[in-house]
Amino acid sequence: MSEFDIKEFYGRYVDVINSHQWDRVGEFMADTVVAHGVSVTREQGIANFASITDAIPDLTVEVKQTVYAGDTIGTHAVHRGTPVQEWLGVPPNGKPIEVHEITTYKVENGKFVQMSNVWDLETLKRQLSN
Repeated sequence: MSEFDIKEFYGRYVDVINSHQWDRVGEFMADTVVAHGVSVTREQGIANFASITDAIPDLTVEVKQTVYAGDTIGTHAVHRGTPVQEWLGVPPNGKPIEVHEITTYKVENGKFVQMSNVWDLETLKRQLSN
């Protein structure tokens, strides 16, 4: 059995997100994932990801910084795209957005078991109100 490479794992995950391959997101998630302190099923997690690209069909994610500490990953990413539906409680205005996100992940047995993120909502609201 080969040693688990958490950096390679996360890189593949970002590639799947950027290619909008929602049928593959489940490869990275445990059966149940704790998201913001709430247990969600793999299927609920996949549906959440898919709902983001329903709102922002041209969504891309650029990872600016990643920190690895044992089984934990911390990231700063920038999400870009043009919303066509309400997203994070903000209605679209036809203009592209750029919103920063800080996320932490915990990995066990080669799968995400915990995810938590913080979005820069004030900047998003400002971009969509202009």
